[in-house]
Amino acid sequence: MNFYAVRRTVVAGLVVLGVAGGLFVLRRPLVMSAPRCLAGRWHGCFDTFNGVVLMTLVAVPFALLVAGALAYRRRAAGVGGGVAWRLSLAEVGMVYGTVPFLWLTLMPGEGAGVLPERVSLVPLRDLVTMGALGIAGNLLVFAALGFFAPMRFAALASVPRVLALGAGCSVLVETAQYVLRLDRVSSVDDVLVNAVGAVLAGLASRRRWRGKPFAGPR
Repeated sequence: MNFYAVRRTVVAGLVVLGVAGGLFVLRRPLVMSAPRCLAGRWHGCFDTFNGVVLMTLVAVPFALLVAGALAYRRRAAGVGGGVAWRLSLAEVGMVYGTVPFLWLTLMPGEGAGVLPERVSLVPLRDLVTMGALGIAGNLLVFAALGFFAPMRFAALASVPRVLALGAGCSVLVETAQYVLRLDRVSSVDDVLVNAVGAVLAGLASRRRWRGKPFAGPR
């Protein structure tokens, strides 16, 4: 077994362990939200963190089926197997990895529509109040977009463009929070952290960016 095969095996093992560990930590909240989600109830499922996480996990097989169907269609059109899978997984990954975080970010607070809009336009002032969990969450909001978009679109295959993509999408989200009066703080720090998260994720996939030579399995 060569170095690349060992590396892929180790990475896959770490991913499996990470997912298993996350499910173990969230098992009780997910089980508690499952009855309401399975019953199709909005309150207690689709308006809660646990419900969104549960529905995201439930959607994994569907996302893989869609990616497989897109790859099959591309291969039937004459696209190489590796490229077909890369493009298809990138398309599905952008949507699947971003929608749940947008869902959580745009979820109304208790004072939605009642409390006045809150805006923080001073850089780094709001950052100190986020805490480690808040910063980690903001880094993940557009991480999937930053990771997969350059793999799908050659025009986005550069760090400045991924940064602009993350920042632009974040500005739209913060604006929506303000306009819809969701009882959330529209903060410039959210934009900064979201954009940094997109760039960091993009750097992790840089070897697979579209426009670069595709390195197939070795």
